[in-house]
Formats: sequence, C-alpha cells, structure tokens
Amino acid sequence: MTDDKAKDKLKGKAKEMTGKMTGDRRKEGEGKADQAKAKAEGALGKTGDRAKGVKDSLSHEGN
Repeated sequence: MTDDKAKDKLKGKAKEMTGKMTGDRRKEGEGKADQAKAKAEGALGKTGDRAKGVKDSLSHEGN
C-alpha cells in the first residue's frame, strides 16, 4: 500500500472513531467508506503491478 493510501486509511479510521465517540453515525459511516476506498484502490494498484510483471516476463522469454 502506498503512503497516500495508508494516509487515507488512517484518516478514515480517525473519522470513524470520532463518529463513534460523538454518536455521529454519519461520520462513522463516512470513515468506514474512506477506509474501504483506500483498501480497494490499494488492491487495484497491486493487480496492475502484477499484470505488468506477467507481461514483462512473457515479453522477455521470447528474446
């Protein structure tokens, strides 16, 4: 996970905890959504890196 994704996940966790402490269910939900978004974006990045690695390895075998 990149630093930006880790920051986004941490911000989401802070927002979720603030919502829990204040009883603000909307803020709590936003925090959970922010964390899920950061996690999903991180997963997409890893998938793209893997696909590029497979493509590179296949192109180098032919040489």
